[in-house]
Amino acid sequence: MVGPMYVPAHFAMTDAQIQDVLMRMGSADLVTHHASGLLATPLPFVFDPSRGAHGALLGHVARNNRQWSEPTTCESLVVVSLTDHYVSPADVPSSREHGRVVPTWDYVTVHVYGDLIAHDDLAWTGQVVRRLTDHHEGRSGSGRPEWSVDEAAPGYVDAMLRAVVGLELQITRIEAKAKMAQNKAPADVVALAELLAAEGDAEGERWLRDVSLPAAQARADTLAALRR
Repeated sequence: MVGPMYVPAHFAMTDAQIQDVLMRMGSADLVTHHASGLLATPLPFVFDPSRGAHGALLGHVARNNRQWSEPTTCESLVVVSLTDHYVSPADVPSSREHGRVVPTWDYVTVHVYGDLIAHDDLAWTGQVVRRLTDHHEGRSGSGRPEWSVDEAAPGYVDAMLRAVVGLELQITRIEAKAKMAQNKAPADVVALAELLAAEGDAEGERWLRDVSLPAAQARADTLAALRR
């Protein structure tokens, strides 16, 4: 039995933060265990909080991929990563102030466990394809999809659907961790946010400014009060 993910209290995520990550998710890694061993496939999923007690992840996989047809021997796992990046001491002011800084790697990850169900059903899979398409097309910033499934050539989508099988991960439990500089100085967090903004990592920058910076400031205030 695999133990829980190591999550220090200051890197723990709230239920609202976890749901926000799942609503924003793009592709993720589906990991399953079978009699023949482990299988893993990167796949796009869409989160549906209304399905089951804890919600479900919906997607599809190539029909020739035996991950859907070979029975699983235990819970399946989907690893969702919102952002991740290397943190160099050269990028933070603390390195120049006192030098007590080492390289590290920051990330936001959600591990979703559940029972994997295959839907070899054209109608079911077709609905998921539409939801996935609308979800990702809607990210353009215009507030509406740039392209819809209905714009494909007549009969083409139906032909493509025969080559895939729908997947549903009925969620049983979730483990999550956001290691995003909450334990660093506020100035370091700001510097990292500006760096990610320059690199085009909008999700990482948003997390640093909205979540990590308030946490870092609260920690700095607490330490200052203890010194006094």
